[in-house]
Amino acid sequence: MSALPVEISEWKPAPFDLKGETVFAIGDVHGCAAELGALRATITRLAGEAEGRRRLIYLGDMINRGPDSIGVLEQWAGSEEAHGVDHVDRLMGNHEIMMMLTVVGGPHAHKAETMWLSKRMGGHILLDQMAARAGRPATHADQGLLHDALGEAVVHRLQGMRSHVRLGNTVFVHGGLDPHAEEDEFLARPWLIFTEARWAWINHGFLDWKKGFGGTLVVHGHTPPDKHKAISGMDDTHLFEGDRLCLDGGSARTGIVAGAEIQHGRYRILKAGVPFENPVSSDAE
Repeated sequence: MSALPVEISEWKPAPFDLKGETVFAIGDVHGCAAELGALRATITRLAGEAEGRRRLIYLGDMINRGPDSIGVLEQWAGSEEAHGVDHVDRLMGNHEIMMMLTVVGGPHAHKAETMWLSKRMGGHILLDQMAARAGRPATHADQGLLHDALGEAVVHRLQGMRSHVRLGNTVFVHGGLDPHAEEDEFLARPWLIFTEARWAWINHGFLDWKKGFGGTLVVHGHTPPDKHKAISGMDDTHLFEGDRLCLDGGSARTGIVAGAEIQHGRYRILKAGVPFENPVSSDAE
């Protein structure tokens, strides 16, 4: 089978100041392993042409919904050398929060598991994939299943996920910022508080905010194009506007995994995959 196509946009101006680094960021993947593989191959090539320090940031929501979340996680967990960059950051999305709360237990575990395994969120697809890989039936995910199905290297990466990366004037985060909250406090909220870790869940109040974020630029995922447009009014949701740049291409709902190459003062969008003729409507992220 031939490799999936990757569309690379023209460079567009934007006031990014990333301390001289070239940053590649990848939005929501949701189990689309083939699309991620095509995007990673393009990023490796582009990184070889970039000057200075090269960083890759995964923006979260690697799992659920799509056909091969385990294949995605195995790529995601790869070394810097495997990605062709100098440093890799792996951020936590709301879908990783649901799974990890299910696995570690605690006061939010039951609600998180119910949400994660729902048809809407698609965690049942990953659970079935993990059970098949582990070679045993499973109706519940625990730490033993995670280790048996995913392996120590992937579990280690899952345990090391971060809420955000701040580089120069830019914050990279899964969901976004609340303009009415103090930024550092907002981003420091632990994922163990589930939906109150709103940096992984926010869209309303963020995408429709027009007044900026105190000089901070935000690169994020989480909200697929149709839902983003309904909130923001933007026809092209992959444009830098309102001090925001969204890199959620819709993935398992649209056939597109999106990313970007960002340098000082400019960015370009990368889209891997073939768009579905009939995209699935997004009623949740």
